[in-house]
Amino acid sequence: MHSAPDEDPRLTFTVAADANGILPDRMIAAMAEEGLILPTYDFVESQIQPASLDLRLGDIAYRVRASFLPGPGATVAERIDELKLHEFSLADGAVLETNCVYIVPLLESLALPPEIVAAANPKSSTGRLDVFTRVIADGTRRFDMIGAGYHGPLYAEISPKTFPVLVREGSRLSQVRFRTGDAILNADELDALHASERLVDIDHADLSGGVAVSVDLSGEKASGFVGYRAKRHTGVVDVDRRAGYAVEDFWEPISARPDGSLILDPGEFYILASKEAVQVPPDYAAEMVPFDPLVGEFRVHYAGFFDPGFGYAGAGGLGSRAVLEVRSREVPFILEHGQIVGRLVYEKMLARPDAVYGQRIGSNYQAQGLKLSKHFRV
Repeated sequence: MHSAPDEDPRLTFTVAADANGILPDRMIAAMAEEGLILPTYDFVESQIQPASLDLRLGDIAYRVRASFLPGPGATVAERIDELKLHEFSLADGAVLETNCVYIVPLLESLALPPEIVAAANPKSSTGRLDVFTRVIADGTRRFDMIGAGYHGPLYAEISPKTFPVLVREGSRLSQVRFRTGDAILNADELDALHASERLVDIDHADLSGGVAVSVDLSGEKASGFVGYRAKRHTGVVDVDRRAGYAVEDFWEPISARPDGSLILDPGEFYILASKEAVQVPPDYAAEMVPFDPLVGEFRVHYAGFFDPGFGYAGAGGLGSRAVLEVRSREVPFILEHGQIVGRLVYEKMLARPDAVYGQRIGSNYQAQGLKLSKHFRV
């Protein structure tokens, strides 16, 4: 799987008691070497990312009546037994239908030390397909959060919202980050980093509570188009098939309006882009968080992790626009050009990754503009 610890001293896993930061790729590898991450099979190429680990689906899926959290003292397996409608194999691939809820045991389980916590998120390509997925662990009260010292299995809850998807054992829909201590930059640290690195390509950036990100509805950067609305009643998307589908079979392009607005229809799914180009320096990672649930009835960005080096000039980027996955909830809602829709919260890395985003790891979205997931032909 990886070099043994005595062959490469960098893989010995140690964390200082006062350390604060997100673990980089080589420390994730060291965790696996020392039995803190327990994969059923050896890791595959590119599974370890600069600041996260891709999680792989196991060989069986359960369709359940409803989403759930196990809660303290209960296991996910016990709740599956109570709620499952049927189970089926993923060994040869299977289609997950829209608006159904599935639970799939993952090939990775954890034996975390007491100083390490983990947080999961959908991969970018998963979010851009409108596949709602979250990670569940035994005894937890929250999705996508795995507490310090957790020993046990991991499960993915999966619910495709727009397109039926074909998945199989080994498909990677989610990713997990490991951190120790408090890694989030405070206001002064964020101000200083922006002053030295220019995290966003606008003057007078709004840095309160993270770097503000707004929506681009001008059409100026995409030949008059501002985004895509997903079509209904499409064919199946194989999540492991790259550049396999024609855009027009699954998406309707949206033209810019003269007033720079867009009415979000309830239940529809949109791919839009940020007005700002952002970058993440190699010694930091970032996460997109909702701006404010009180500003409107819409959800932005299922997939929130931004790797070290995203948009960074030294890694082949000159700032990259954030792609926004947008869904209106109960009522039609008008988005306006330049409206703030999220914030990028920056965190310190415990060490610089060996390979940052855009270098040697097959990064699909470096220097991106308005871009659909890798499944669609450009």
